[in-house]
Amino acid sequence: MTSAQHEKDLMACVHCGLCLPACPTYLETGSEADSPRGRLVLMRKLHEGALSPSDADVTRHLDLCLGCRACETACPSGVPYGRILETAREQINAARVRPRATALSRWALLETLSHPAAMTAALRAARITTGGDVPAEAVRLLSGDPAAAGQSVCLPEMLSPPLPPIITLAVGAKRARVGVLTGCAMRVLFGDVNSDTVRVLAANGCEVLVNRRQGCCGALHAHNGSLAEAKSLARGLIDAFSPFYGLDAIIVNSAGCGSLMKEYGSLLSDDIDYAVKAKQFAAKVRDVSEWLDELGWAAPLKAPSAETVTMTYHDACHLAHGQQIREAPRALLSRLPNVKWVALAESEVCCGSAGIYNLTEPEMARRLRERKLENLLATGASVVATGNPGCLAWIAAGLRERGLPEIRVVHPVTLLAEALDI
Repeated sequence: MTSAQHEKDLMACVHCGLCLPACPTYLETGSEADSPRGRLVLMRKLHEGALSPSDADVTRHLDLCLGCRACETACPSGVPYGRILETAREQINAARVRPRATALSRWALLETLSHPAAMTAALRAARITTGGDVPAEAVRLLSGDPAAAGQSVCLPEMLSPPLPPIITLAVGAKRARVGVLTGCAMRVLFGDVNSDTVRVLAANGCEVLVNRRQGCCGALHAHNGSLAEAKSLARGLIDAFSPFYGLDAIIVNSAGCGSLMKEYGSLLSDDIDYAVKAKQFAAKVRDVSEWLDELGWAAPLKAPSAETVTMTYHDACHLAHGQQIREAPRALLSRLPNVKWVALAESEVCCGSAGIYNLTEPEMARRLRERKLENLLATGASVVATGNPGCLAWIAAGLRERGLPEIRVVHPVTLLAEALDI
């Protein structure tokens, strides 16, 4: 993004303050500096040179931001806060003002989480080291931050299960031809969600392709200001899918990934070789719930249980705020027989996962998770549905720490797959 565009984005804020009650960190701290409006003032002064990246308060308040983009939903002026934040974080990264150990651990964390083989190896090593299925030590090893040692992640029995078949034929008459992003964290921690995604798509008349050449989409890098790396990964993903431009859609089951992929046109707008391809690619990206709602559900469903199951839904930030998708997953899940749906208070308030945030800002992440858990428990639900791997792992870990592993945290597409009557 050009400096002129960044300045234009910054000037769009009229300081009305409507974003404040939507901001999770402001709700927790009550500090103006930890609100979108306050941070925009800091970022504008940073852009103008009135503040420097070396000013500790600037870096601290911007690092404490989740990047959840709830402020964009609340903003009447359409301020593209997420894009502004990424550019400001790029400035901070370029200035190299963080302690060397912190900068190195952030780099290592992004590199590990964006390469499934490396992530799998690190988690397996941590599991062996601790001898547990939910190793807090794994978090410390991945983040390099001793402050994160008290965190935990819920690991499945099998890390990085085999990918779905390269081609899965449609059940019945073919209605569409789609590709599926397998992702990084989703592939390693929730490979079953990828398989469920393919099964549900096929059951609804889609021929499904799973490209083995695909890599990371770059979302974690972009959200943390590593824009050069994000652009490189975006180009690689576009190239991997380029033989499949005959696809009707590129399906994503991870909210954070889908949000960035839909913005590839903007991310690569100044790239002569990729600007047009990036727009074409982005135009095909659909969240799995968005696509199934758009296509029209056609598969028969059976009740998941003989008894009525109480469920609730947590809005993943980059699905609700980044992509403005709220009704599609709820509409699909409302099709499940024998289910009682209960609304979740503050369903659009971030759970604290936010990519690598729960590793880099463990104290605030835990505060936000506790807030989320209190609201979840108030619903009385035994099943919590949410469409992002970070949310799935973070909320499940919180419930397990509270001694409530029986409350199931699950991706909506898995619930739909389990209910298929075919």
